[in-house]
Amino acid sequence: MNIVWAALVIVAVAAIAVAAMLVVRRRSPDGSWYSDSDRAAGIFGVIATGFSVLLGFLIFLAFESYDASRAGAETEAMVVAQQIQTAQMLPPEVGAELTGGLVCYARSVIHWEWPLMEDGSLDDAINPWGVAMFRTLQGVDLTTPVEEAAYGKWLDQTSAREEARQGRIHGAAGVMPTPLWIAVFLLAAILLAFVLGFADSGERAVVQGLFMGSVVGVMVTMLLLLNFLDDPFHGGVGGLQPEAMGRTERLIDQQLDVLAAELVLPCDAVGEPT
Repeated sequence: MNIVWAALVIVAVAAIAVAAMLVVRRRSPDGSWYSDSDRAAGIFGVIATGFSVLLGFLIFLAFESYDASRAGAETEAMVVAQQIQTAQMLPPEVGAELTGGLVCYARSVIHWEWPLMEDGSLDDAINPWGVAMFRTLQGVDLTTPVEEAAYGKWLDQTSAREEARQGRIHGAAGVMPTPLWIAVFLLAAILLAFVLGFADSGERAVVQGLFMGSVVGVMVTMLLLLNFLDDPFHGGVGGLQPEAMGRTERLIDQQLDVLAAELVLPCDAVGEPT
């Protein structure tokens, strides 16, 4: 979510809650609706603690998913750059084809997979260039110990790349199941209803409004943070972007310049097959 819209949502919801508190305050007795404020405060503490513990646990869970997606994207990009070097140790015709496949793989991640992750529609789709590189290796003829070692290293790096890719796309669908969202909003509603019971016609309206506004502001801020961590792929502030793979794409170009390798790439600038 855009940070400006998030701020507007917080202000709007807090304003509505403050208005509700002031309306209830007009009809509330002096000293609030609760005859025993200490006992009501104790119950309020229990409800607030349950809400905060659940919300804190969910934020921690969502942050782990966010961090796993970030780490997966960085690891995947690093392995792709390493595989470029490994490909040069394989037979020339196979190495050139694999190098072109890696370039197209990087481009497809940036221009094809990332928009799908932002939409939440990537699901279990495989990267076609990963399949193409696998087919390239089938039936390869290895004639030297260096090529055999490079072949084994390539397979290890492919496994690492695919594992990192799974870590990257894990957070695209979100880790928060619907029952947890229902539980969080239900607890929030109960907490707000209980706060309305503290409406006191004998206390100044500013204090009552500040009481309700601060509680609602904190709650909405935490819920928005949870939503942000549960949906890390977006164009807003803090959203995950394909920066690591973009650096790898530029690094590949530099590596190919050093190796003086001229490739005929099987894809266009956005990773689409030509």
